[in-house]
Amino acid sequence: MPMRPGEEWVAFKMAERGGRGSGGHGSLDKSITLPPDEIFRNLENAKRFAIDIGGSLTKLAYYSTVQHKVARVRSFDHSGKDIENEPLYEISVQEEITARLHFIKFENTYIETCLDFIKDHLVNTETKVIKATGGGAYKFKDLIEKKLGLKVDKEDVMTCLIKGCNFVLRNIPHEVFAYQKDSDTEFRFQTNHPNIFPYLLVNIGSGVSIVKVETEDKFEWIGGSSIGGGTFWGLGALLTKTKKFDELLQLASKGQHTNVDMLVKDVYGGAYQTLGLSGNLIASSFGKSTTADKEFSKEDMAKSLLHMISNDIGQLACLYAKLHNLDKIYFGGFFIRGHPVTMRTITYSINFFSKGEVQALFLRHEGYLGAIGAFLKGAEQDNPNQYSWGENYAGSSGLMSTSPDVYPMQRTRSGTFDMLEMDRLERPLVNLPLLKDPSAYIPDTVDLTDDAMARKYWLTCFEEALDGVAKRAAASQPDSVDALERAEKFRQKYWNKLQTLRQQPFAYGTLTVRSLLDTREHCLNEFNFPDPYSKVKQKENGIALKCFQSVIESLDSLGWEERQFALVKGLLAGNVFDWGAKAVSDVLESEPQFGFEEAKSKLQERPWLEDSYSQWLERLKEGPPHKCALIFADNSGIDIILGVFPFVRELLSRGTEVILACNSGPALNDVTYSESLIVTERIAAMDPVIQSALREEKLLLVQTGSSSPCLDLSRLDKGLAVLVRERKTDLVIIEGMGRAIHTNYYAALKCESLKLAVIKNSWLADRLGGKIFSVIFKYEVPCK
Repeated sequence: MPMRPGEEWVAFKMAERGGRGSGGHGSLDKSITLPPDEIFRNLENAKRFAIDIGGSLTKLAYYSTVQHKVARVRSFDHSGKDIENEPLYEISVQEEITARLHFIKFENTYIETCLDFIKDHLVNTETKVIKATGGGAYKFKDLIEKKLGLKVDKEDVMTCLIKGCNFVLRNIPHEVFAYQKDSDTEFRFQTNHPNIFPYLLVNIGSGVSIVKVETEDKFEWIGGSSIGGGTFWGLGALLTKTKKFDELLQLASKGQHTNVDMLVKDVYGGAYQTLGLSGNLIASSFGKSTTADKEFSKEDMAKSLLHMISNDIGQLACLYAKLHNLDKIYFGGFFIRGHPVTMRTITYSINFFSKGEVQALFLRHEGYLGAIGAFLKGAEQDNPNQYSWGENYAGSSGLMSTSPDVYPMQRTRSGTFDMLEMDRLERPLVNLPLLKDPSAYIPDTVDLTDDAMARKYWLTCFEEALDGVAKRAAASQPDSVDALERAEKFRQKYWNKLQTLRQQPFAYGTLTVRSLLDTREHCLNEFNFPDPYSKVKQKENGIALKCFQSVIESLDSLGWEERQFALVKGLLAGNVFDWGAKAVSDVLESEPQFGFEEAKSKLQERPWLEDSYSQWLERLKEGPPHKCALIFADNSGIDIILGVFPFVRELLSRGTEVILACNSGPALNDVTYSESLIVTERIAAMDPVIQSALREEKLLLVQTGSSSPCLDLSRLDKGLAVLVRERKTDLVIIEGMGRAIHTNYYAALKCESLKLAVIKNSWLADRLGGKIFSVIFKYEVPCK
């Protein structure tokens, strides 16, 4: 295979010895050519290593420092200058160093070649030790020390598993899923509970270990069984002469256990109604083999064996869960490994023996738990748990389909290399304290994994917009010689992600519009396009500021009731200016003069599609001023300056304190926290109400901790959450399609809330029963 220009390639050579009966061919050479920068990414900046070696798979973990570009804005010093034609602020692209965790899974067959490659590319590692866990840590100890020159420090397997499990449960929102047989979607992802403890971890390796986990560091082995994955493998090999575990599972998936098992109806002629037992229930595993005078197929025997062991494990897990009053059971170990037939049988068993009270739960990154735990053990001095981490979709493989019939190539791929990357976030993330029930909160309005029609539409929508996004990215860096090349790489990568999601909508958890947007942002950052809309925002902020005083004068001239409606209409008109909506971006590019008044004329007349404005007006008339309002801002330019700030000013005039929350990092043309500081400073220079509120700390600007066009109220900046509590916030205002429709449309809060947006997508408007530029104005009061 020819090398790509400017890209180093490596050929992993693997010699696999021919088994008995190979006909004297000696060995079979299998060459796999892989781009190393897509597997062992950023290896030259690796600082610390850990490894988990099982019976057939190796999981490597390392921490690296990642240098990437970030867009910074800085206010110009305008003192004594004519600023009429000057830009509002300076934009610079700077290098920033952040931390990333890399996890790579591959077959043990490749271990020596992979170690050679790692050795050749280690440059800046600070450590002399590699933490190791798993049974293979002993077997491969000498090889690892020889190849890498690092001392192997072995860690307890169960401690590593628990640490890894706690980490993914805390940091990956769509980590946990239930398996559903015969469903359009194989996986039903669970919302992470804010308190992950206590839970039961059933680890099915050769045997079964059952561990009760109560806190981060407190867990105990409470039971187990010698009948586990090794039993299935061993007995299966004796019964079918099949030596490979995956092949045995393949046989089981094609088998019919009722040909071998004795059912209740075989004993009683039907259901045993006195005991409430179905006729199709297994009365005796392999029971028919004692009476039937025939040979049984390998497939049927493998299926019967799988049912026997899974049912035994399921009943055991249920008994321990009931004994210890636990309702969360997570299953892991090599027996699971994402195979549908094992997840299906365990799910059935748990459901049957618990009478539906307990659910069998599986983990999307179950195979990495040991490696994650071993890494965390080695990084304790850095206290990684003090940070929040986020899955980097651009560098992660995602969950494969478990059905070979659905997508045959996936099994091939999962048998070679699989990757997970986690980026350390600058600030710890927590729940918004005002969520009514954090454990029931689901950010996203539509689950595209379930809704096939919506999934097809949105994937096509993102595909069609891709060329424009790549073009915008390249244009944002006109002085860069490789901008076009990087933009094309971004386009290819995101296109490939979209094709993966067409085949495997569950790859990164529940598929939503938010996850599609976030994946695109991750891919843009991957190729150093930190803020493609920075110049657009700079220009639009400057233009909007020049109109601010005249808008305020116009509002102040109105009577109270007329002004309230004008403020809301201005907020909605500002929200039209969204470069992420194709219907709007087409207008903004073709009609440069399209402005605030033109946007107002586009709005739907009342009654709106969702219209509780009258209730809001009544609340303002009859009720006391709110203590503090939390406003989640959306777009730069006209939206925040001519829409949000007049609304903020009115609240302040009523005696309501305001917390204005903006994105920590860029996404589309959304306003960022750093941009909001400059904009607010300029507005304060023009407006005494804003100036006074800033000085007296009645107007506070904070960052959300997010770099997404959408909003997850369960992952917000800790400083924001503290401020919300301290100021006794009793009103939350969420504006924009991404934050108030694609997410949080059904979010239940403890306080009053306003959700406002203009629908700028024809398909979505039609689905909601409206037309493009229909208005959502949703005022909600919590039930007492």
